[in-house]
Amino acid sequence: MNPKNAFFLLTLCFTLLSEAQHSVSGNLSPADDYKWLIAYKLNPDHQNYIADTAVKNGAFSLDMPANAQTGMYRLVYAVPQEEFYFDFIYNGKEDIVLSFDSQKGLSFISSTENLLYARYFNEIHGLEKQITQFYSEQKTDRNLLLNLSQKLAAVQKSFETQSQGMLSGHFISANRPYISSGYEDAETYMKHKREHYFDALDFNDQVLQGSDFLKDKVVNYVFTALPNHQIANNEKEPVIMDNVKELAQVLEDVSATNKVQLFNSLWTQASNDNLNKVADFIYDNYLKSLATKTNKSELIKKIEIQNRLRLGVVAPEITWNEGSITKRLSGLSGAKNYVIVFWSSTCSHCLQQLPEFHKALKDISNTKVLAIGLEDDDVTWKKESAKLSNFVHGIALGKWESPYADIYDIQQTPTYYVLDNEKRIVARPGDYEEVLKFLKDHD
Repeated sequence: MNPKNAFFLLTLCFTLLSEAQHSVSGNLSPADDYKWLIAYKLNPDHQNYIADTAVKNGAFSLDMPANAQTGMYRLVYAVPQEEFYFDFIYNGKEDIVLSFDSQKGLSFISSTENLLYARYFNEIHGLEKQITQFYSEQKTDRNLLLNLSQKLAAVQKSFETQSQGMLSGHFISANRPYISSGYEDAETYMKHKREHYFDALDFNDQVLQGSDFLKDKVVNYVFTALPNHQIANNEKEPVIMDNVKELAQVLEDVSATNKVQLFNSLWTQASNDNLNKVADFIYDNYLKSLATKTNKSELIKKIEIQNRLRLGVVAPEITWNEGSITKRLSGLSGAKNYVIVFWSSTCSHCLQQLPEFHKALKDISNTKVLAIGLEDDDVTWKKESAKLSNFVHGIALGKWESPYADIYDIQQTPTYYVLDNEKRIVARPGDYEEVLKFLKDHD
């Protein structure tokens, strides 16, 4: 090969590589609240670390790797990561400049993809809100409703046209709302909106799968497609379970790999809302079998731990020996509240906190404490537990390998559980001071 041609090819490759690399930059406010950012690529069932950068005086600039895949990305700015983040679309063709305010939220200064995406959802949600207000305020102007429907159709069509061939187009097309062709009363409109909710959604679209879009859509349907009138939780849960059944039919031809993520999002929402019957229904009828089929053993373990230790359930049994007699948690009596504390006689935090806790409990009546030592042996435990004479003491040899470390999901010592007089878990305080506050507030 001619050396001159070889140099040309190398130069061309370098140029193409340079052009493929772009940045995400912007400002975060209030500036003092932000110190770092971590970028992740979202995938259907996980997220990959991409890069990180420091935030200085509220400003940041993050270089995307030249080989970064296109799709939805997440910028995490605090912990817990699942709470403090914002997402953006990266198409590999443009730099992105943004602004994030903890009160006002996310806005884009430069990015064709993200500006179009943001404008679309802002306009479409605004029109849908006006239609909802029309019905909720019981307006009767049919021309007004018809005009809103026509605007909704025009906006949807315009943005679908503008976003053809773009990543944002996947979301815009999939979000196409139900649009009535003529006047409908509120009941008919809601009926049709529900019937056509999934019409535009493609659950096999890989761009949508690599985002929270589909998860948000199914959660919204299952938990908000409810009767118009106010209903109590015990009436709400059967309706939500019927919605889950309907969704399961919609997802019948969707792969198990995709379905397990969607049903997990439903289970998470139900658990967060303390809709335990719904959560159990989702897990028992759909999620457990899907997780087993897709080898998601950690997901099953996480859910079973939460089910076992959630508020309102009877605490798992604990046994210990006092001489030749076997004692049980279920056999303790004579108190309004019970506190289980898992500790260790070799844990410095425990040796600092438990004597303080022991002393403070003298001012609180109707409470018994069961202190379970997670120990390698009983030598130090005997010495330290003797100093806490008002506690009921048990020992669990094996320390972190003890069955109770797994049953009670012990990640650190000391760990506290507060039970009521029926041994139901009513609180999981972070430290002994939170235990004392709970007991005083519920005295």
